[in-house]
Amino acid sequence: MATLYEVHPVTPDLRTINALRDDLRQGAIMLYPTDTVYAIGCDLGSKSAIKKVRQLKQLSNDKPLTFLCASLSNVASYAHVTDPAYKIMKRLVPGPYTFLLPATKAVPKLVINPKRRTTGIRVPNSPLCLSLIEALDNPVISTSAISVVSDSAEADLESLSKVELFDRMEKLVDVVVDSEAELRHQVSTIVDVTDGFPQITRQGQGWQKAIEWGAELAD
Repeated sequence: MATLYEVHPVTPDLRTINALRDDLRQGAIMLYPTDTVYAIGCDLGSKSAIKKVRQLKQLSNDKPLTFLCASLSNVASYAHVTDPAYKIMKRLVPGPYTFLLPATKAVPKLVINPKRRTTGIRVPNSPLCLSLIEALDNPVISTSAISVVSDSAEADLESLSKVELFDRMEKLVDVVVDSEAELRHQVSTIVDVTDGFPQITRQGQGWQKAIEWGAELAD
């Protein structure tokens, strides 16, 4: 049975955040709310936890995992950011965007695409997430929990309730983080900036704004 933490989405209690931090440092897997969907996450520095997340998601090792950073300056430690990429990222973060970027050596091999050496990075517009990243002093893995609990993610996305999600996930994770916020159903927009020029490869929250700031829809 997973440990349940109740956290305010805007003003998270520091004691609870620190307890979550300690769990993550010990290799815990958590279900937690982001500014998009509920995600499965762990400490980017925990190899064993990352392996468990991959098993839950049934991801092959050639598919990159997304992780959350606290700020745009923090992203530069984990990815090579060109001037065109920086320009659009500066306009869009924090927010519901996942940026595909060339990874640096600071990113664990379990997280990146080994062929392209790319990874997905987000800077969320979520006080809860940002507080946790700051307390952990390390990025946090963030991959949608929907596909874990549903054989047909798109069909169940709008109808799935938070209670149902918790019921299905509580035996699969170590920690469940509940906030007062409603369950969000729309995923992040993926912007591929590996070649410098931003291309939208998935239309999620805020994709129109990304277009306004120079991104184009991928073919």
